[in-house]
Amino acid sequence: MAEPRWLTDEEAQAWRRFTTMRFQLDARLDRQLGNTISIQDYGVLASLSEEPNKSMRISELGERLGWETSRVSHQLTRMAKRGLVERRRCPNDGRGSLAVVTDAGQAAIEAAAPDHVASVRHLFIDLLTPEELRMISAVSQKVLGRLHDPADPTGS
Repeated sequence: MAEPRWLTDEEAQAWRRFTTMRFQLDARLDRQLGNTISIQDYGVLASLSEEPNKSMRISELGERLGWETSRVSHQLTRMAKRGLVERRRCPNDGRGSLAVVTDAGQAAIEAAAPDHVASVRHLFIDLLTPEELRMISAVSQKVLGRLHDPADPTGS
């Protein structure tokens, strides 16, 4: 077995800073949303509410969020109990299911969005120059491409 390619000190520092930022940013945004909806609820509701029929196949929602099927299912179950979403049979495919935003879910995302966007601007967007923002977007797209590459031997 080949020796692992250990991270250099600079690489390790960059990775630690990135993961710390990611975790702390999610935690802060979750606290900002308060007790009404979680950051995970927000991701689901934002994804669904952007769709023309405010619905999406559950498998597609999981792909968009980067979640396993079981995680999507558990999240939707919790949200359905609170009246934010509902599941429906896919009209053109009896085997598939749709996640649909309810009126209460739409009201929740509309109420949360202004403060959430203000926090995203304050904690992230407004700190960056346009060039830094373009660079983060490009880097994110590159990493997402690797994460979704079916030929990647580390994927699952």
